Formats: sequence, structure tokens, C-alpha cells
Amino acid sequence: MRQKEGVFAHREEAGRVLASLLKNYRGTDSVVLAIPAGGVPVAAVIAEELGLPLDVAVVSKITFPWTTEAGYGAVAFDGTVILNEEMLDYYRLSPDIVEEGKKNTLAKVTRRLKELRGNRPFPQLKGKTVILVDDGLASGITMLAAVKAVKKLGAERIVVAVPTAHWESLEKILPHVEEIYCPNLRAGWHFAVADAYRIWYDVSEEEAKEILSRFNF
Repeated sequence: MRQKEGVFAHREEAGRVLASLLKNYRGTDSVVLAIPAGGVPVAAVIAEELGLPLDVAVVSKITFPWTTEAGYGAVAFDGTVILNEEMLDYYRLSPDIVEEGKKNTLAKVTRRLKELRGNRPFPQLKGKTVILVDDGLASGITMLAAVKAVKKLGAERIVVAVPTAHWESLEKILPHVEEIYCPNLRAGWHFAVADAYRIWYDVSEEEAKEILSRFNF
């Protein structure tokens, strides 16, 4: 599957491929955490096939003022902030703009946490293996923020499972986790997560909530 596009019909098929790679975790006390919203359909299949509990690790990109497509950082569910210092220098973003971006992104994360999790307590992760799942990694900065947040909660082992990723992103994340599973690894300037799928659309919060409801949310 390396360097190929259109290798998954949809996110659910990608989840089945990852579940087959993660079979050694079947029936363990591991916890699957999806990065919403796109990671939820992938993670749900993994959790169902491996008999593991599913929850969400809400993370959001800190986007540039002039676009919502690209970001220079990320904020995780616990307030952990990751910034790409090289991008800050390149675009010469002022401290005021960065602070405003962090503030707005934290508000978005807080709202999404409430929307998806309500008042449910976060799962106990201390001493456990956590499998972090998204539908793909472009820059990898949101995943890195999730990894750092989960580490703060005492996870013993962190496993990243994504259907597709740019190899440079995985190189940045690898030193911070125990394992990475990624069947569709690609390189090149024109990388897009969507290119790994034959059917692609943005997952809504409503769809994510419906999927999560199957896991006693």
C-alpha cells in the first residue's frame, strides 16, 4: 500500500485493515481514543473488532487567520498546546495573533468536548496502553498534541494507528510513542489524507455522536 492512492474504500474499511494489524491487542485492557471527527469511524471499527473500549481525544488545529485549512499548532483536550516554531518564524506571526489563535482554538476544543462527551469523566489511562486513532496524518501536529496530553494522564504505552500518513509526520511522532501502525505511508509535496480513500467526506459531529452512542456514550 505504500506510495499508493485510493487504497481504502472508506474509513470503515481502513479501520478493518488497522484492526487486523492490531490483533495482538484484542481483549487486553487497552483503550482506543479517536481524534474527532474523522478518526471516530476508523476507531469505532478497531474498538468493535478488538473488543476494546472507545473514547475520544479532542484536539484541534490552531489555524492561520487567513485560512481554516492549514494550521501552525494544535490544542488538546487538557489544554496542551503544540506550536510549529518554524512556521511561526516563516510567516512572522505576532505574539498577539498566536495568543488569539490559541484562545479561539481552546474554546473550540472545550465546546466539542461538551458536545461529544457531555459530563462523562475521562477514562482512567494510568498504567494502560492507549491506541490513538485518526483517519490520517498530514503535518501530524494534532496527533503530537494528543500524544503529549495522553502521556500527562499516565498512559504506560502509546500506540498510534492511522490508515495513511506522510512519512515526515510519522518521523516526528515516532520518538514519542511505543508503536505506530500505518499501512499507507506516502511522501511527496502534494500529500492529502483524502487521496488514500475512494470515498471521502468530512465527518460531522452528529455522525461522530451517533457512532459513539453505540459505545454507551
